[in-house]
Amino acid sequence: MSMISLENLPIPPIPRLPLVPDPLRRIRVPRDLGSVTARSDEASALEALGMTPEGIERIWARVERLYRSGFYPAIALCVRRQGEVVLDRAIGHARGNGPSDREDTERVPATPATPFPIFSASKVMTTVVTHLLEERGLLHVGDRVCEYIPEYAAHGKQVITIEQLLSHRAGVPNLPADAFDLDRFGDREFMLEMLCAAKPRSRPGKLLSYHAVSGGFVIAEIVRRVTGRDIRTVLRHEILKPLGFRWGNYGVSARDVGRVALSYPTGPPALPPLSTVLERALGLPPDEVTVRSNDRRFLTGIVPSGNVVTTANELSRFFELLLAGGELGGVRILEPRTIRRAISERAFREIDFSLVAPLRHASGFMLGASAFSLFGPDTDEAFGHLGFTNVLGWADPERALSVGLMTSGKPMLHPALGDLWLLTRAIGQEAPKVPRKGVWFTES
Repeated sequence: MSMISLENLPIPPIPRLPLVPDPLRRIRVPRDLGSVTARSDEASALEALGMTPEGIERIWARVERLYRSGFYPAIALCVRRQGEVVLDRAIGHARGNGPSDREDTERVPATPATPFPIFSASKVMTTVVTHLLEERGLLHVGDRVCEYIPEYAAHGKQVITIEQLLSHRAGVPNLPADAFDLDRFGDREFMLEMLCAAKPRSRPGKLLSYHAVSGGFVIAEIVRRVTGRDIRTVLRHEILKPLGFRWGNYGVSARDVGRVALSYPTGPPALPPLSTVLERALGLPPDEVTVRSNDRRFLTGIVPSGNVVTTANELSRFFELLLAGGELGGVRILEPRTIRRAISERAFREIDFSLVAPLRHASGFMLGASAFSLFGPDTDEAFGHLGFTNVLGWADPERALSVGLMTSGKPMLHPALGDLWLLTRAIGQEAPKVPRKGVWFTES
């Protein structure tokens, strides 16, 4: 992959910060955005793919507008259309230009090769591992968790199924704050004790309530018990390695920690009731989640619901695997019917009692919608996932799109939220729907 190096490009002078910190916690945005923009190889024959150079630039203009808001130190976007990379660029700094960084802090440019933590979008990898093991007959998502982890049955959890964990209906959305002790992230027995001691907040199967962290750890324990290997090893050997992925696993090696883009608290601090809702869903205050995500222990551990590290390009490629029916480059990972089951709707605009919002869910995926969705309007068949707070990965079968969007700023409610939605909207607008006759997801 050819890259444009930014290391020797001049950075425009940055005005001094005011004595009073910016209450919106924005970054310093250089006037010349070209000086902090990098791109990788992109398809040139766009017309054959049903797109235009002008359309690609309109999409990128939306990224630049989002960056100019000052809430995102780095943004990376990769868009595939009919399997071809039509846009793969990054803007900003992976490190050194956060709202609280000093002017003399070394600024490391972001490039399309920069890996980012994708937080809750990690659930897609965990979901695919789960369905792959079901395809191989090692588990069944309709089974009760206690059939694999007998001790999990404590406190009325004996009726919870794997499917309920994947579709956020298990009734155990949270873990105690002690479970987020970074020193004990690698302590399997400690985490298992936390999981088994948890008490359901609602009747299993009854309510949709987003399981931000808890469900992934339970599934990881099931994976270990049916394979004899940890979930990171299974993901690497069964999916990532056969397809030649460099990134995309839970955490990174110790030598790669310094390559990962830092996450920054940006935007106005969340206030009640939003802060209450977010802390209840995440288990910690949002800013604390952001700070801890930069810790070496988090970046090298296994957090199945939250610490996959990858690039925008490889996240897009992972969704391309699903969009292509489970086979890439002649390497088959999943059967089409396995993917069809995984993306079948389980919740239709039900109120999520953790996030207090109406959502469509499948078995481990978030789904698009006709009017308003994470993936833009008119995306009923799109499937993907959101990552804290503005990371997105999705596939849109109607448009033959697979997309990876990375952002390193972690704002909550802020003035640029509309620009984020306009960006996903622009991606859909510039990629018209394509004929779908004979493709895998329409087969019976």
